[in-house]
Amino acid sequence: MKTSAFVYPWDVNGDPDAARRIADLGVRQVTLAAAYHSTRALTPRHPRHRVVTAEHASVLYPVDEQRWEGRELRPYAAGDWAPADAYGEAAAALAAAGLDVHTWVVLAHNSRLGAEHPDTSVVNAYGDRYPWAPCIAQPATRAYLVGLAAEAATRPGARGTELESLGWYGLAHLHAHDKTAGVGLGEAGQYLMSLCFCADCRTGYGQHGLDADELARAVRAALEPVWRGEATDDGWPTVEKLLGAEPAAATRAHRDATARSLQEAAVAAVREAAPDGFQVLLHADPVSYHCGANAGVDPAHILSVADGVVVPCTGGAALVGPFARAGKAAKVVAANFTVVRGMGGSPHTLAADARAARDLGATELRLYHAGLASDTDLDTVREALAQL
Repeated sequence: MKTSAFVYPWDVNGDPDAARRIADLGVRQVTLAAAYHSTRALTPRHPRHRVVTAEHASVLYPVDEQRWEGRELRPYAAGDWAPADAYGEAAAALAAAGLDVHTWVVLAHNSRLGAEHPDTSVVNAYGDRYPWAPCIAQPATRAYLVGLAAEAATRPGARGTELESLGWYGLAHLHAHDKTAGVGLGEAGQYLMSLCFCADCRTGYGQHGLDADELARAVRAALEPVWRGEATDDGWPTVEKLLGAEPAAATRAHRDATARSLQEAAVAAVREAAPDGFQVLLHADPVSYHCGANAGVDPAHILSVADGVVVPCTGGAALVGPFARAGKAAKVVAANFTVVRGMGGSPHTLAADARAARDLGATELRLYHAGLASDTDLDTVREALAQL
């Protein structure tokens, strides 16, 4: 199975052995970050540093100033964690080692955008803003995300892209010193706490027959048993029970239509800017009401838009099945496994996990993350890929 490993530019730049080390894993491709959110990342082998702190979401290349001239919402430049054309420097080294380079582009996940432009953020039923989560119903935000996708995805020499967070982001977020796990929200609570009540979403609910003020009151009332720890959770049926079947369906109709149209626009913009044969994949979850980095999608729809999907499989490959059943032979269904033991990965079961994913219909593998893994983890990955 074709395999790609995720990599940051700072894993490669300044380390003359990095590109060859990654190629020697047995992968044919790397998915290299071109636009990424804030993070604190370990670099266990780099000769000059051990920890890189990316202080805010940024692009890791010089932006096209003409594209963004006069626009209030625009990408942020990286600081010293990715100076100049960090992406381009790393891409050149990786390509010289014989690897195909695809871009890794994080879109609707940007805490600095929310801090500097708070009106762009998702607003929950209590009036709390989520600065890490741009509301994808807002026209200016959508235009920014589509422009960013087209620019960041199609870096020189890239043969394809993987678009992450191209959909709704909600409450769940790996935030600094996060303290939100005190009450088990479950899928239903996460959905209700992720419904947006900004002005554009209020208008959107109205177009689906809902009064936004009444809906917000209903959401707050529905969440009361969740806060008391009394709510059971079996996913969407619980949302319908807590909110009512018709209002729940109307909220989902607004959110599904908003996400689908953004995904269509972003993929079209990437294709227009890209050379022939450029591959466009989305990080995706086959349950459309799910939020986060792996955007909730309808499998049939997204596979009619993009060339395929990257599917989260750490903990099991079950999510591969809906995409494999909805797709055609030409579509990519890439099973994404975490191979860093310190982050919950299981590199020692990678060969078996990959076979299980293949049996469910996966056509490729993704490995998270070649730069973060220990030497022992990488040795285990190398052995597993040799078996495959």
